[in-house]
Amino acid sequence: MQPYLFPYIGYFQLINAVDIFVIFDDVNFIKRGWINRNRILVNGKEYMFVVPLKKASQNKKIREIEITSDNKWRKRFLKTIEYHYKKATYFSNVMDLITRIINTKEINLSSFTHRSLILICEYLCIRTKIIDSSSKYQNEFLKAEKRIIDICKKEKADHYINPIGGLNFYRREDFSEHGIKLSFLKTKEIIYNQLSKPFVRNLSIIDVMMNNSISSIRRMLNQYELI
Repeated sequence: MQPYLFPYIGYFQLINAVDIFVIFDDVNFIKRGWINRNRILVNGKEYMFVVPLKKASQNKKIREIEITSDNKWRKRFLKTIEYHYKKATYFSNVMDLITRIINTKEINLSSFTHRSLILICEYLCIRTKIIDSSSKYQNEFLKAEKRIIDICKKEKADHYINPIGGLNFYRREDFSEHGIKLSFLKTKEIIYNQLSKPFVRNLSIIDVMMNNSISSIRRMLNQYELI
């Protein structure tokens, strides 16, 4: 998966479901994707927050993208989270976690996001190994499923799990030819108490952590089916 910023619960279900989670940091950056933005709840409605980038281009690899050196956005982001979530049940612990993530001096977008995923996984007691594709596999020349199959072979994996959206891109036959089972993770409906109603689905993990205990989130991590 591409390194998403504070992604929704389904992303962490995928991390939790596997032994090794590979971050594709050596693929092209996609503007208006989830790499540097996500959604939180502001005044009862979804609000898109964005981490500003320096000369971001779809002609660059994700690992080549840098976060702007202007730190004003960090203060604004933290103030936004504090103002709109200060009444949340688990605000204190989660705010400390978010502050640690945001105030790092790391400006490389991929490294910044990788670190954030590791810290969130530690908070949620997820033990999965997370690897940057650029650091190990050297197979940028391969495309689509051929590249994934190559990674699976190098890791001696016999089961590859992709988000449900992959149904439109990957065929089980292509993987089974190499002795690899292909499954797609479909998140079941997850509803919890938010700070306002009606419930807004698929917000950033920030909203989930602010409103739920770790044990409750651990149960959510298993609310999916493999297709």
